[in-house]
Amino acid sequence: MQIEIKTLDNGSAGTAELPDELFGAEPRPDILARVVHWQQAKRRAGTHKTKGMGEVQGTTKKPYRQKGTGNARQGSLRAPQFRTGGVVHGPVVRSHEYSLPKKVRRLGLISALSQKARDGKLVVLDAATGAPRTRELAAKLKALGWTSALIVDHTVDTGFLLASRNIVGIDVLPTIGANVYDILAHDVLAITTAGVAGLKERLA
Repeated sequence: MQIEIKTLDNGSAGTAELPDELFGAEPRPDILARVVHWQQAKRRAGTHKTKGMGEVQGTTKKPYRQKGTGNARQGSLRAPQFRTGGVVHGPVVRSHEYSLPKKVRRLGLISALSQKARDGKLVVLDAATGAPRTRELAAKLKALGWTSALIVDHTVDTGFLLASRNIVGIDVLPTIGANVYDILAHDVLAITTAGVAGLKERLA
């Protein structure tokens, strides 16, 4: 598929040929949902924790004798039925990460790229460099009409990254870090010509 190459100054720099197998495939919402859930599960801290019966503070003495009181038998005031007792089957520190086949992850990224191309939200940039000041870059992005954009380059320029990191809604990633969640979370997906070549190599 043919697409126009734009510059950050909202100019034209020719056209580029995008492979249909990466940018013209049929989007799979089920695969996108699976990959996003897998990414979110990996991001979870898993630091939730409650104290069990053996961890709460309190005496280990038997509250009262076993028989003759007319009450139910009790062995500890740290049991879960008491107000200061431990929690039964509460959450513990653990990892929520699980494995997802590499083919599914690849298909998810292709589906995300194809979805942006189908929605007309895919832009190819000639380069993402030459913006030493945040004010200058913000003015250029405003002229382009981008309020939420993910910019993908093969190798992120340090100056461009520093200029863009304080602009709300704008994120910059290398091709190795391009992922389904960030692509879908932004309105516009802007890929440099070097980034397109990097994605071809990554998804080959």
